[in-house]
Order: sequence, then structure tokens, then C-alpha cells
Amino acid sequence: MTDALASQPLLLALLCGLVALLALAFCTWLASFAKRDVSIVDSVWPAMILLAGGVYAVVPLAPTERTWWVLAWLAVWATRLAGYITWRNWGEGEDHRYQAIRARNQPNFEWKSLYLVFMLQAVLAWTVSLSLLAAVGSERPWGWLDTLGVAAVVFGIVFEAVGDAQLAAFKALPENRGKVMNRGLWRYTRHPNYFGEFCVWWGFYLMALSAGGWWAVVSPLLMSVLLLKVSGVALLEKDIGERRPAYRDYIARTNAFFPGVPR
Repeated sequence: MTDALASQPLLLALLCGLVALLALAFCTWLASFAKRDVSIVDSVWPAMILLAGGVYAVVPLAPTERTWWVLAWLAVWATRLAGYITWRNWGEGEDHRYQAIRARNQPNFEWKSLYLVFMLQAVLAWTVSLSLLAAVGSERPWGWLDTLGVAAVVFGIVFEAVGDAQLAAFKALPENRGKVMNRGLWRYTRHPNYFGEFCVWWGFYLMALSAGGWWAVVSPLLMSVLLLKVSGVALLEKDIGERRPAYRDYIARTNAFFPGVPR
């Protein structure tokens, strides 16, 4: 078994990445007991993917130019996102989405959350990280797709960072309480942070594609589904029109995801 894995470095890296993510998820689950807050997993999500990328970079092959570019921008992405989520949620208690999951899975949700929340997040992060494995696990030379991929990653990071900063500044003003944020990037898309994430992961996939890893397309596809249909746009806007009538007008005028001129 060991010899077989040694002869398949990408498979070995993939398995090592999964073990590392499950271990981090388990430790985060233990921490959630003390806090009685499973939403801390959101802050750890970027760290999970960064951990996977680090494992992939050291297990399969000697580092290449592409490896360092991937790791550098992955670290920038993960540090910014984890820092922002932690700052935003500090002192706020458990996120309402996780409160709903907790209510639906009583009794003993604390134990059930190990697989319902933490192990699930680890497996999703592992799947999303496939583009990173494909990108760093190849010795193919740098190509124009790599350059395009880096540009998309940088654009995505900047786009979501600007969107997050604009929203934070808007919420910090007492006179904006209860109002809908429709300025800056939020004038052109209702979810600039999610669109930025979309660009980041399709950018990493372009680098994987340049490395010959066409099969890693499952990574950006999964991220796109999560952003649009699962934990992103669909979940956040499920009943927001009922809770905030002004948001209905915002929906009528503004694209949900891809930026566009307001109607």
C-alpha cells in the first residue's frame, strides 16, 4: 500500500490533505464546545484550504514557479478572509444560520455537529482545493493561462475586499441602521464578496488548467454552486424580502451576482 502511494504522488498528497483537514476540523469542533458556537468554522474555512495547499506543495514534487505563485496568493486570500470574518463575527454569538441548524438537530447537536458542520466543511474544503493540487503538482512551464489565472485571483481578492470594506463602513454609521447598502460595488451587484470569491477560484483553476489539471474543474464548479445555490446568495436572500421590504426594491434594480448597470 505504501509503495503504491509513493508511486502516485498526487494521490498521496490528496490523502495527506484530507487527513490534515479532518484533523483541523476535529480540533475546531472541540473548540466549539467551549464557545457553544459552531459558526467559528467560518473563520477556519480559509485556513482549511490554505492548509491543503501547503500540504500539496510539499508532498508531490519539487516546488516550481507556479507553486510559489499559488501559495503566495492563496495565503493572501486566506489571511484576508479569515481575518475579516473573525473581526466581523467577534462578540456576535452564533450566526443565525447555524442557530437554525442547531434547532433542527436537537437533541445532542453538539455531538452531531462534528459531522453535520465540521467534517462536512473539511470535505468541501478538500474538494475545493483540487485546483491547488493540480496547479502545484505539475512541472509544466509557466504559460499564459497562469498569468490570466493570477490576474483573476488578484482581481477577485481586491473586489471582495473592497466590497467588504464598503459594507463595514456603511454599517458603522448609526444613520444607516435598517437601510439597504446600495452604494459602491453594491450598486452593481448585491453580493460583490461572493463574486470576488467566484473570480478567485476560477483564477486558481486557470493555473491548474495550465498545469494540465483539467480534471480539477470540480473545484470552481463546487465553489460556484455553494456561492449561488447553497450557503451564499440563495440562503441569505431566502426570506430577506419579507424581513426587509426595502430589499425587494434593491433586488428589482440590482443584479444578484455578476456586476451590471442598475436597472
